[in-house]
Amino acid sequence: MAMNKQKLLLLLGGGVLFCAIFFFGRTVPPKKNITAMASQPVQRPKLTTEDVLTNAKKNLTAEQVQKITELENSVVRGDVKNQQIKVYAQLADFWKNDENRPDISAYYKGQQGLLDNSEKDLTFAAQLLLTGVLVSDNDPSMQTWMATNAKRFFDKAIELNPSNDSSTIGLGACYMFGNISDNPMQGILPVRAIAEKNPNNLFAQKILGLGGIKSGQYENAIKRFETVLKINPNDMEALLNLAETYDRMGEKEQAIKWYKTILPKINIPDAKKEIQARIETLQH
Repeated sequence: MAMNKQKLLLLLGGGVLFCAIFFFGRTVPPKKNITAMASQPVQRPKLTTEDVLTNAKKNLTAEQVQKITELENSVVRGDVKNQQIKVYAQLADFWKNDENRPDISAYYKGQQGLLDNSEKDLTFAAQLLLTGVLVSDNDPSMQTWMATNAKRFFDKAIELNPSNDSSTIGLGACYMFGNISDNPMQGILPVRAIAEKNPNNLFAQKILGLGGIKSGQYENAIKRFETVLKINPNDMEALLNLAETYDRMGEKEQAIKWYKTILPKINIPDAKKEIQARIETLQH
């Protein structure tokens, strides 16, 4: 039994963004290669934005529902575009601050970015939704909804700034992890091209590493995370992913080695306790 990855991530403050696919629920399917994955049709649960909003509003008070409804219906005449931008900003703030729904907040922030052609807002929203994609494997319908919207925002951001490699990598990750394509190579190839062009791009290396884990290609994943650690030996994402990859492979000695490497780098007692408990389990 693996340690509680979700708890550990939360203890570490949520900063370990792209190893989040490990730390929330089920992450690794039975071992298969990318070609085999590509040949299988993707079952895409249908979930509309209206569905997401309707379900979320069930948790609101009557006063909150009224506030949201008034905002949604407030743009009727005059300078519609700028009014709508303002409303999207207000809705994004509401869902973030009042309801702690970063996914819906990101949706509205992205809508705002589409209207005012803001690369900053688009990439912020897309990256936040991508984080949700990586941590929502237990809810495929939400995963697909988030990936679909993240893709829209990344697409527009790339249109505005084609040289932004981070947006291209993020778009690739949507295809790789978002259940929006029957062909994972559609996402892998552009990310791999960036990693080959610039091996020091840690974002690309980590996404490819997570892709290796998802497809059961653990050796490839290890190489990617080791590349990251050669550049930054203290990169907690790579360290945690590397330890966990060896753990999943059943390579107990290597897993213990890397968990022990992580221990002195963590100052949070409860997180140390989680890792120490996993080490002790592997030693028996």
